[in-house]
Amino acid sequence: MRQKTLFSYETPFSGEHNIYGFVYGSGSYSEPTDAEHSAAIVGAMRGNEHQQLYICSKLSARLHELEEQGDIVPGKSVLIVPSVNYSAMNANHKYWLSDDSDINREFPGNPEGPATSRLAYALLEELKTFSYCIQFPSYYMRGRFIPHIRMMMTGRESTNLANLFGLPFVMMAERRAFDEGTLNYNLQMAGTEAFSLYSGGTSRINEEYADVAVSAVLRFLSRMGIIRYNGLGGHISTLMNEEEMTSIKSEAAGFFKRTRNVNVEVRRGDLLAEIIDPMDGHVLSEVRSPVDGIIFYQQDAPLIYQNVVIFRIIKKIHK
Repeated sequence: MRQKTLFSYETPFSGEHNIYGFVYGSGSYSEPTDAEHSAAIVGAMRGNEHQQLYICSKLSARLHELEEQGDIVPGKSVLIVPSVNYSAMNANHKYWLSDDSDINREFPGNPEGPATSRLAYALLEELKTFSYCIQFPSYYMRGRFIPHIRMMMTGRESTNLANLFGLPFVMMAERRAFDEGTLNYNLQMAGTEAFSLYSGGTSRINEEYADVAVSAVLRFLSRMGIIRYNGLGGHISTLMNEEEMTSIKSEAAGFFKRTRNVNVEVRRGDLLAEIIDPMDGHVLSEVRSPVDGIIFYQQDAPLIYQNVVIFRIIKKIHK
């Protein structure tokens, strides 16, 4: 393993801020040009992404073992960037400390711009030299969901490669205006095969889902001929359009009492949850499934507001 400084920035209050990458495989103890830049893995980009950082720590430990065993294919290398915003994480803050900017909206970045823009530029310049890049983003809604690969429809996405992770679902998403500032989009535009692996959690560590993510990445690296790894075959992925899911919103505000969990098959009319009045304890609303399908996402907050998404269901296709 070789540590590499990807970006260095002198902060006004907390001294030097460095972003480190850790290289495994051929070239680890010499110049990085000695090995093919095979795959890069990016963890926490925000200060609350503890699950993403944890997954990277587990991956680093496994890659270190594989490297010592000689099971990283000669001439190949893997870069792990565990965190690009650890100062915010140390301060229990979601975004960049000095200006509250979101690094994953700053790409492709500007080498002469503000700190996060310079960081984004340096990171993209490094990552686009790799054939593949796997990022662990956080889901845009709080709650639990099935671990999956999410791909932006840019015209350059490769669903065949996404299937090699062996996760249950590959979710396709329409490109939105703000997506053009994300790492995934800019890597695709630069010619790198980029994948977003959503691991089922953000601020809270979920050991089970972390293991699923680690296995999926190792499975992909093995199938791409980068490492030698004997693991379970995983799932035959189902390709889904994100817009095809059914969203269920809350009809009232109150305590959220769930009766079904993520990744459970439900029938139309099944009771999914109850919303309880926090003052007198009576049931304000019963949440029932409007379709047959599988629960993909569920809110996990104890108290919820009215008219917020509390479940998303993958509709069952009847034949």
